[in-house]
Amino acid sequence: MIVQRKQESFTVMDYLTFSVATCFALMLCICLGSTSIPLLEVFSVIWRALSGSADATGVYDAIILYIRLPRVISTALVGSSLSLCGAAMQGLLRNPLAEGSTLGVSAGAALGAVTALAFGLTLPALPFAGTTVFAMLFAFISLVIILLLAYRFDNALSTNTIILIGVIFGMFASSILSLLITFSGEHLKPIVFWTMGSLSGSNYANVLMLLITLLVCGTWVLLHADELNAFAIGEENARHIGVPIRRVKLGTMIVCATLIGVSVSIGGSIGFVGLVVPHAARIVVGPNHKKLLPASLFSGAIFLVLCDLLCRTLLNPLELPIGVVTSFLGSISFVTIFYHARRREAK
Repeated sequence: MIVQRKQESFTVMDYLTFSVATCFALMLCICLGSTSIPLLEVFSVIWRALSGSADATGVYDAIILYIRLPRVISTALVGSSLSLCGAAMQGLLRNPLAEGSTLGVSAGAALGAVTALAFGLTLPALPFAGTTVFAMLFAFISLVIILLLAYRFDNALSTNTIILIGVIFGMFASSILSLLITFSGEHLKPIVFWTMGSLSGSNYANVLMLLITLLVCGTWVLLHADELNAFAIGEENARHIGVPIRRVKLGTMIVCATLIGVSVSIGGSIGFVGLVVPHAARIVVGPNHKKLLPASLFSGAIFLVLCDLLCRTLLNPLELPIGVVTSFLGSISFVTIFYHARRREAK
Protein backbone atom coordinates (compact mmCIF):
# COMPACT_ATOMS: atom_id res chain seq x y z
CA MET A 1 0.00 0.00 0.00
CA ILE A 2 1.50 3.33 -1.03
CA VAL A 3 1.56 5.92 1.71
CA GLN A 4 0.45 9.07 -0.09
CA ARG A 5 0.44 12.66 1.00
CA LYS A 6 -2.29 14.89 -0.35
CA GLN A 7 -1.45 15.85 -3.93
CA GLU A 8 -2.91 18.70 -5.90
CA SER A 9 -4.61 17.35 -9.02
CA PHE A 10 -5.46 18.86 -12.37
CA THR A 11 -8.70 20.79 -11.76
CA VAL A 12 -11.73 21.14 -14.00
CA MET A 13 -10.69 24.73 -14.71
CA ASP A 14 -7.22 23.53 -15.74
CA TYR A 15 -8.73 21.02 -18.15
CA LEU A 16 -11.06 23.68 -19.53
CA THR A 17 -8.24 26.20 -20.01
CA PHE A 18 -5.92 23.77 -21.77
CA SER A 19 -8.77 22.34 -23.86
CA VAL A 20 -9.77 25.80 -25.11
CA ALA A 21 -6.15 26.63 -25.95
CA THR A 22 -5.76 23.32 -27.81
CA CYS A 23 -9.00 23.80 -29.79
CA PHE A 24 -7.93 27.33 -30.71
CA ALA A 25 -4.58 26.03 -32.01
CA LEU A 26 -6.29 23.27 -33.98
CA MET A 27 -8.76 25.64 -35.62
CA LEU A 28 -5.99 28.10 -36.43
CA CYS A 29 -4.00 25.38 -38.18
CA ILE A 30 -7.05 24.17 -40.14
CA CYS A 31 -7.86 27.70 -41.31
CA LEU A 32 -4.36 28.75 -42.35
CA GLY A 33 -2.21 27.28 -45.10
CA SER A 34 -1.47 27.74 -48.78
CA THR A 35 -5.21 28.49 -49.08
CA SER A 36 -6.70 30.46 -46.19
CA ILE A 37 -10.20 29.36 -45.21
CA PRO A 38 -12.60 31.46 -43.08
CA LEU A 39 -13.35 30.03 -39.65
CA LEU A 40 -17.12 29.99 -40.27
CA GLU A 41 -16.53 27.96 -43.43
CA VAL A 42 -14.46 25.45 -41.44
CA PHE A 43 -17.29 25.02 -38.93
CA SER A 44 -19.79 24.71 -41.77
CA VAL A 45 -17.80 22.00 -43.56
CA ILE A 46 -17.26 20.00 -40.35
CA TRP A 47 -20.97 20.29 -39.47
CA ARG A 48 -21.99 19.07 -42.92
CA ALA A 49 -19.57 16.16 -42.62
CA LEU A 50 -20.99 15.19 -39.21
CA SER A 51 -24.55 15.44 -40.49
CA GLY A 52 -23.74 13.35 -43.57
CA SER A 53 -24.29 16.08 -46.14
CA ALA A 54 -20.69 16.94 -47.04
CA ASP A 55 -20.04 18.06 -50.62
CA ALA A 56 -17.23 15.86 -51.93
CA THR A 57 -16.81 18.10 -54.97
CA GLY A 58 -16.47 21.31 -52.96
CA VAL A 59 -12.97 22.81 -52.85
CA TYR A 60 -13.12 23.76 -49.17
CA ASP A 61 -14.69 20.41 -48.27
CA ALA A 62 -11.87 18.51 -49.97
CA ILE A 63 -9.11 20.63 -48.43
CA ILE A 64 -10.53 20.52 -44.90
CA LEU A 65 -11.86 16.97 -44.69
CA TYR A 66 -9.21 15.05 -46.65
CA ILE A 67 -6.03 17.09 -46.20
CA ARG A 68 -5.94 19.45 -43.24
CA LEU A 69 -8.24 17.83 -40.68
CA PRO A 70 -6.54 14.39 -40.59
CA ARG A 71 -3.11 16.05 -40.71
CA VAL A 72 -3.82 18.49 -37.88
CA ILE A 73 -5.41 15.84 -35.65
CA SER A 74 -2.55 13.38 -36.32
CA THR A 75 -0.01 16.08 -35.53
CA ALA A 76 -1.76 16.93 -32.26
CA LEU A 77 -1.88 13.27 -31.21
CA VAL A 78 1.81 12.74 -32.06
CA GLY A 79 2.73 15.86 -30.08
CA SER A 80 0.69 14.68 -27.09
CA SER A 81 2.22 11.20 -27.22
CA LEU A 82 5.83 12.36 -27.44
CA SER A 83 5.39 15.02 -24.76
CA LEU A 84 3.64 12.62 -22.36
CA CYS A 85 6.42 10.06 -22.85
CA GLY A 86 9.06 12.69 -22.16
CA ALA A 87 7.38 13.82 -18.93
CA ALA A 88 6.93 10.22 -17.75
CA MET A 89 10.52 9.21 -18.52
CA GLN A 90 11.98 12.31 -16.89
CA GLY A 91 10.01 11.58 -13.74
CA LEU A 92 10.72 7.87 -13.80
CA LEU A 93 14.47 8.23 -14.30
CA ARG A 94 14.83 11.52 -12.39
CA ASN A 95 16.82 12.95 -15.27
CA PRO A 96 15.89 16.18 -17.12
CA LEU A 97 17.38 14.85 -20.37
CA ALA A 98 15.40 11.61 -20.45
CA GLU A 99 13.06 11.05 -23.41
CA GLY A 100 12.56 8.54 -26.20
CA SER A 101 15.61 9.61 -28.18
CA THR A 102 17.80 9.64 -25.05
CA LEU A 103 16.91 6.04 -24.27
CA GLY A 104 17.42 4.86 -27.86
CA VAL A 105 13.78 3.83 -28.35
CA SER A 106 13.13 6.51 -30.99
CA ALA A 107 16.23 5.47 -32.92
CA GLY A 108 15.09 1.85 -32.81
CA ALA A 109 11.60 2.75 -34.04
CA ALA A 110 13.08 4.87 -36.84
CA LEU A 111 15.36 1.99 -37.83
CA GLY A 112 12.36 -0.35 -38.11
CA ALA A 113 10.35 2.11 -40.20
CA VAL A 114 13.28 2.86 -42.54
CA THR A 115 13.96 -0.87 -42.93
CA ALA A 116 10.35 -1.36 -44.04
CA LEU A 117 10.57 1.59 -46.46
CA ALA A 118 13.97 0.64 -47.90
CA PHE A 119 13.09 -3.00 -48.57
CA GLY A 120 9.37 -2.55 -49.26
CA LEU A 121 8.42 -4.81 -46.35
CA THR A 122 4.70 -5.24 -45.71
CA LEU A 123 2.42 -7.65 -43.91
CA PRO A 124 0.01 -9.67 -46.10
CA ALA A 125 -2.93 -8.97 -43.79
CA LEU A 126 -2.03 -5.31 -43.21
CA PRO A 127 -0.13 -4.05 -46.26
CA PHE A 128 -0.92 -0.39 -45.42
CA ALA A 129 0.51 -0.70 -41.91
CA GLY A 130 3.89 -2.27 -42.66
CA THR A 131 5.89 0.78 -41.58
CA THR A 132 3.89 1.15 -38.38
CA VAL A 133 4.21 -2.51 -37.39
CA PHE A 134 7.96 -2.60 -38.05
CA ALA A 135 8.49 0.66 -36.14
CA MET A 136 6.61 -0.71 -33.11
CA LEU A 137 8.40 -4.06 -33.38
CA PHE A 138 11.84 -2.45 -33.49
CA ALA A 139 10.89 -0.08 -30.65
CA PHE A 140 10.05 -3.09 -28.47
CA ILE A 141 13.17 -4.97 -29.56
CA SER A 142 15.24 -1.88 -28.75
CA LEU A 143 13.65 -1.63 -25.32
CA VAL A 144 14.28 -5.33 -24.60
CA ILE A 145 17.92 -5.07 -25.68
CA ILE A 146 18.46 -1.93 -23.57
CA LEU A 147 16.85 -3.49 -20.48
CA LEU A 148 18.70 -6.80 -20.90
CA LEU A 149 22.05 -5.04 -21.24
CA ALA A 150 21.26 -2.75 -18.32
CA TYR A 151 20.22 -5.76 -16.20
CA ARG A 152 23.40 -7.57 -17.21
CA PHE A 153 25.52 -4.71 -15.86
CA ASP A 154 23.23 -3.73 -12.96
CA ASN A 155 20.63 -6.07 -11.47
CA ALA A 156 18.85 -3.14 -9.84
CA LEU A 157 18.25 -1.47 -13.25
CA SER A 158 19.49 1.88 -11.92
CA THR A 159 18.67 5.08 -13.75
CA ASN A 160 22.22 5.92 -14.78
CA THR A 161 22.79 2.46 -16.25
CA ILE A 162 19.59 2.55 -18.32
CA ILE A 163 20.36 6.03 -19.70
CA LEU A 164 23.97 5.11 -20.53
CA ILE A 165 22.94 1.93 -22.36
CA GLY A 166 20.14 3.83 -24.10
CA VAL A 167 22.49 6.51 -25.42
CA ILE A 168 24.95 3.91 -26.69
CA PHE A 169 22.20 1.86 -28.33
CA GLY A 170 20.78 5.01 -29.95
CA MET A 171 24.17 5.71 -31.54
CA PHE A 172 24.38 2.13 -32.74
CA ALA A 173 20.88 2.21 -34.27
CA SER A 174 21.61 5.58 -35.92
CA SER A 175 24.75 4.15 -37.56
CA ILE A 176 22.75 1.28 -39.06
CA LEU A 177 20.08 3.79 -40.13
CA SER A 178 22.71 5.85 -41.97
CA LEU A 179 24.00 2.69 -43.66
CA LEU A 180 20.49 1.81 -44.89
CA ILE A 181 20.02 5.34 -46.23
CA THR A 182 23.33 5.10 -48.10
CA PHE A 183 22.22 1.98 -49.98
CA SER A 184 18.50 2.83 -50.29
CA GLY A 185 18.74 3.73 -54.00
CA GLU A 186 15.46 4.98 -55.44
CA HIS A 187 13.93 5.12 -51.95
CA LEU A 188 16.48 7.72 -50.83
CA LYS A 189 14.37 10.88 -51.18
CA PRO A 190 11.25 9.73 -49.27
CA ILE A 191 13.39 8.07 -46.58
CA VAL A 192 15.55 11.16 -46.01
CA PHE A 193 12.47 13.40 -45.87
CA TRP A 194 10.78 10.94 -43.50
CA THR A 195 13.81 10.84 -41.16
CA MET A 196 13.47 14.63 -40.77
CA GLY A 197 9.80 14.24 -39.83
CA SER A 198 6.67 14.78 -41.90
CA LEU A 199 2.94 14.42 -41.34
CA SER A 200 1.89 15.55 -44.81
CA GLY A 201 0.40 12.19 -45.80
CA SER A 202 -1.68 11.62 -42.67
CA ASN A 203 -5.12 10.06 -43.04
CA TYR A 204 -7.96 8.99 -40.78
CA ALA A 205 -6.48 5.51 -40.37
CA ASN A 206 -3.42 7.18 -38.81
CA VAL A 207 -5.70 9.27 -36.60
CA LEU A 208 -7.53 6.17 -35.36
CA MET A 209 -4.30 4.28 -34.64
CA LEU A 210 -2.76 7.22 -32.78
CA LEU A 211 -5.97 7.87 -30.83
CA ILE A 212 -6.37 4.26 -29.66
CA THR A 213 -2.71 4.00 -28.68
CA LEU A 214 -2.80 7.29 -26.78
CA LEU A 215 -6.04 6.38 -24.99
CA VAL A 216 -4.69 3.02 -23.82
CA CYS A 217 -1.06 3.91 -23.06
CA GLY A 218 -1.76 7.48 -21.96
CA THR A 219 -4.36 6.32 -19.47
CA TRP A 220 -1.82 3.91 -17.96
CA VAL A 221 0.71 6.71 -17.52
CA LEU A 222 -1.82 9.14 -16.03
CA LEU A 223 -3.05 6.53 -13.54
CA HIS A 224 0.52 6.09 -12.25
CA ALA A 225 1.15 9.77 -11.50
CA ASP A 226 1.44 9.06 -7.76
CA GLU A 227 4.12 6.43 -8.36
CA LEU A 228 6.07 8.83 -10.59
CA ASN A 229 5.85 11.43 -7.79
CA ALA A 230 7.28 8.84 -5.41
CA PHE A 231 10.27 8.29 -7.71
CA ALA A 232 11.25 11.94 -7.10
CA ILE A 233 12.41 11.02 -3.59
CA GLY A 234 14.61 8.20 -4.89
CA GLU A 235 14.00 4.57 -5.77
CA GLU A 236 14.94 3.22 -2.33
CA ASN A 237 12.64 5.63 -0.51
CA ALA A 238 9.87 4.91 -3.01
CA ARG A 239 10.29 1.18 -2.37
CA HIS A 240 10.01 1.73 1.38
CA ILE A 241 6.64 3.47 1.01
CA GLY A 242 5.21 0.63 -1.08
CA VAL A 243 5.93 1.51 -4.71
CA PRO A 244 6.54 -1.63 -6.86
CA ILE A 245 9.70 -0.19 -8.42
CA ARG A 246 10.40 -2.77 -11.10
CA ARG A 247 6.77 -3.14 -12.23
CA VAL A 248 6.22 0.61 -12.53
CA LYS A 249 9.56 1.13 -14.28
CA LEU A 250 9.04 -1.68 -16.80
CA GLY A 251 5.37 -0.81 -17.37
CA THR A 252 6.11 2.86 -17.98
CA MET A 253 8.93 2.09 -20.39
CA ILE A 254 6.80 -0.42 -22.32
CA VAL A 255 3.84 1.94 -22.80
CA CYS A 256 6.22 4.78 -23.73
CA ALA A 257 7.94 2.52 -26.27
CA THR A 258 4.52 1.75 -27.77
CA LEU A 259 3.58 5.43 -28.02
CA ILE A 260 6.96 6.36 -29.50
CA GLY A 261 6.88 3.47 -31.99
CA VAL A 262 3.45 4.44 -33.34
CA SER A 263 4.31 8.16 -33.42
CA VAL A 264 7.62 7.62 -35.23
CA SER A 265 6.04 5.24 -37.75
CA ILE A 266 3.47 7.89 -38.75
CA GLY A 267 5.33 11.18 -38.27
CA GLY A 268 8.95 10.18 -38.71
CA SER A 269 11.77 11.33 -36.46
CA ILE A 270 10.59 14.43 -34.59
CA GLY A 271 13.05 15.61 -31.98
CA PHE A 272 12.89 17.82 -28.90
CA VAL A 273 9.12 17.55 -28.31
CA GLY A 274 9.49 15.07 -25.46
CA LEU A 275 12.42 17.04 -24.05
CA VAL A 276 11.33 20.68 -24.17
CA VAL A 277 7.53 20.60 -23.71
CA PRO A 278 7.58 18.84 -20.28
CA HIS A 279 10.14 21.38 -19.03
CA ALA A 280 7.95 24.27 -20.21
CA ALA A 281 4.86 22.64 -18.64
CA ARG A 282 6.78 22.11 -15.39
CA ILE A 283 7.43 25.86 -15.18
CA VAL A 284 3.68 26.56 -15.52
CA VAL A 285 2.12 23.84 -13.31
CA GLY A 286 5.01 22.63 -11.16
CA PRO A 287 6.70 19.22 -10.76
CA ASN A 288 3.69 17.31 -9.42
CA HIS A 289 2.94 14.63 -12.03
CA LYS A 290 -0.79 14.73 -11.31
CA LYS A 291 -0.72 18.16 -12.97
CA LEU A 292 2.42 17.85 -15.08
CA LEU A 293 1.30 14.84 -17.14
CA PRO A 294 -2.05 16.32 -18.32
CA ALA A 295 -0.38 19.69 -18.95
CA SER A 296 2.31 18.00 -21.05
CA LEU A 297 -0.39 16.12 -22.96
CA PHE A 298 -2.16 19.32 -24.04
CA SER A 299 1.01 21.40 -24.45
CA GLY A 300 2.62 18.83 -26.73
CA ALA A 301 -0.38 18.95 -29.05
CA ILE A 302 -0.34 22.77 -29.16
CA PHE A 303 3.42 22.95 -29.73
CA LEU A 304 3.52 20.44 -32.57
CA VAL A 305 0.49 21.72 -34.50
CA LEU A 306 1.94 25.24 -34.41
CA CYS A 307 5.31 23.89 -35.61
CA ASP A 308 3.51 22.07 -38.42
CA LEU A 309 1.74 25.32 -39.34
CA LEU A 310 5.15 27.01 -39.63
CA CYS A 311 6.35 24.16 -41.85
CA ARG A 312 3.43 24.71 -44.23
CA THR A 313 3.41 28.50 -44.35
CA LEU A 314 6.91 29.83 -43.65
CA LEU A 315 8.36 29.17 -47.12
CA ASN A 316 5.11 28.52 -48.99
CA PRO A 317 4.82 26.69 -51.43
CA LEU A 318 7.92 24.86 -50.12
CA GLU A 319 7.18 22.69 -47.09
CA LEU A 320 9.81 22.25 -44.40
CA PRO A 321 10.26 18.93 -42.55
CA ILE A 322 8.68 19.26 -39.13
CA GLY A 323 11.70 17.74 -37.40
CA VAL A 324 13.82 20.66 -38.61
CA VAL A 325 11.44 23.21 -37.08
CA THR A 326 11.02 21.36 -33.75
CA SER A 327 14.78 20.90 -33.39
CA PHE A 328 15.44 24.56 -34.17
CA LEU A 329 12.77 25.93 -31.82
CA GLY A 330 13.33 23.20 -29.24
CA SER A 331 17.06 23.76 -28.92
CA ILE A 332 16.61 27.51 -28.44
CA SER A 333 13.76 26.96 -25.95
CA PHE A 334 15.70 24.38 -23.97
CA VAL A 335 18.77 26.62 -23.66
CA THR A 336 16.52 29.50 -22.55
CA ILE A 337 14.70 27.36 -19.97
CA PHE A 338 17.96 25.89 -18.67
CA TYR A 339 19.56 29.35 -18.40
CA HIS A 340 16.67 30.86 -16.42
CA ALA A 341 16.47 27.76 -14.19
CA ARG A 342 20.15 28.11 -13.32
CA ARG A 343 19.72 31.81 -12.56
CA ARG A 344 16.82 31.06 -10.22
CA GLU A 345 18.90 28.43 -8.41
CA ALA A 346 21.80 30.85 -8.01
CA LYS A 347 19.63 33.47 -6.27
